[in-house]
Amino acid sequence: MPLPVVDYTAEDAPQRFVQSLRETGFGILINHPIKQSLVNSIYQHWQVFFNSEDKYNFVFDAEKQDGYFSPEVSETAKSHTKKDIKEFYHVYPWGRIPETLKDEILNYYQLADSLASELLNWVERYSPEHVAKNYSEPLSDMVKNTPNTLLRVLHYPPLTGNEAVGAIRAAAHEDINLLTLLPAANETGLQVKCQDGSWLDVPSDFGNLIINIGDMLQEASNGYFPSTTHRVINPSGKANSKSRISLPLFLHPRSEVQLSAKYTQASYLLERLRELGVK
Repeated sequence: MPLPVVDYTAEDAPQRFVQSLRETGFGILINHPIKQSLVNSIYQHWQVFFNSEDKYNFVFDAEKQDGYFSPEVSETAKSHTKKDIKEFYHVYPWGRIPETLKDEILNYYQLADSLASELLNWVERYSPEHVAKNYSEPLSDMVKNTPNTLLRVLHYPPLTGNEAVGAIRAAAHEDINLLTLLPAANETGLQVKCQDGSWLDVPSDFGNLIINIGDMLQEASNGYFPSTTHRVINPSGKANSKSRISLPLFLHPRSEVQLSAKYTQASYLLERLRELGVK
């Protein structure tokens, strides 16, 4: 069954979007406010950055988690032993950003963050009463003035044939945060795991905005909104020689927000970063 696509401008968009999240863990929007021309420009400019030696001047800070993460220190998905075939850069408004890339990427950050907050309002509006009572505060309040929302610029380099056996661009995983916003990448490969264990290609038409639930929303809703497993598979044929760039925005609450009786945002994030081997 294909993932439903929701027109952001439709009157019933909020309800249909939240229904899709509930049933599949994913929602796909078209006609949303983020311009594809901006996304294209970011892809092009950051491809130049990842191809340059300048990236090594921005090696990530182990405590703050901002900056450049090389393939050698890239994530190992939970329950996996092979590192993902990727490199990435963590963008925070307060963090280090290459000067030539700063204005454009922060413009995108603000647009995506604003839209993510609106979508979280949709989730809150259509949370059943027995679910909403689990929220320690309204979902929209959890992200007000948060310094933790992360924009990751991801680069999956062309395959060389020398990759570790069994390694793929992004092994099966769930996201840590509340919601993730992802404009369609410049190459295909994203798949979502269905309830029957099969894998479904996520529509990657340019202009699509892909949203998925993270573990923190699953925790806060006591499992009502499922954090769905997804992955990025390796390309084949001529696509092997192509890079893939993507721009996930991970919407995070403030550090002190109580997700559940067991976790705050800070304690949950620390546990997961240690599992990923980047903390």
